[in-house]
Amino acid sequence: MLHIVMDGSGDMPPDWKQIYNIQVVPIYLHIGDRTYLQGVDLSDEDFYRVVDEMRHIPKTAVPSPYQFKEFYRSVAAPGDTILSLHLSSKLSGMFESAQHAARDLAGEINVIALDTLNGSAGLGYMCREARVLERAGGSVQAIIKRMEFIRDNMHIIFTVDNLEYARLSGRVHAVQATIGTLLSIKPVIALRDGALDMAERVRTRQKALTYIIDAMKQSLAQQAVNVAIVHARAPEAGMALLERVRATLNCREIVLTNLSIAVSAHLGPGTLGIVAYPVSE
Repeated sequence: MLHIVMDGSGDMPPDWKQIYNIQVVPIYLHIGDRTYLQGVDLSDEDFYRVVDEMRHIPKTAVPSPYQFKEFYRSVAAPGDTILSLHLSSKLSGMFESAQHAARDLAGEINVIALDTLNGSAGLGYMCREARVLERAGGSVQAIIKRMEFIRDNMHIIFTVDNLEYARLSGRVHAVQATIGTLLSIKPVIALRDGALDMAERVRTRQKALTYIIDAMKQSLAQQAVNVAIVHARAPEAGMALLERVRATLNCREIVLTNLSIAVSAHLGPGTLGIVAYPVSE
């Protein structure tokens, strides 16, 4: 039996988890002297409420190899195969931890850990495609080949509404964040070759949104694509962006989903992004 797993940095519509039987390894959140499991002990809205009240960002932690092993054993039986998809190894130790667990389970459970070199809804789409291909009779080798194609052709770009969360998390200096806020700077960040890259600094929200749409159009042209619009506590803005993207790109499928706590912890509410990849090779 093939089990499909992704870590908690990934995003997908809520019903995909059940429809496609996708298991999610939650990320740990440390708040003061307490530890919470993402989505288990702390919902997305609870997370934002805690930040608003405490004025500092809870620390996120990668599950240990032992915790990965216990999770794998909880979803699979001896002799089963697990395809485990993870946030880019250039951004997190998630893949490395999963690899350690896979080695420890050799001979018990066949765990194939994959460094996706992306994140967010890129993970969700890859998991969904893996399950669809498996249900159609695809071999594990065929599924991995498809995962590699999606990994190599995934485009992810987003814009941050303000720099307050980046300041609270220590990602930028307080003075820089203050200046950026006063000037209404909207950073545009792209995920390229598995690493985050500052693509542009735009003065207004609308210019930032136009920039990320135009960037996707330039990268994907008229190819048929699957698209996800991701948002952090901004569903209305996310839906408005979805409609603009639908009118611009050749969308085979387009969905709206929340941005995971693991990412929004550093980027903050109001963050909007586009995740897209070509449907065919």
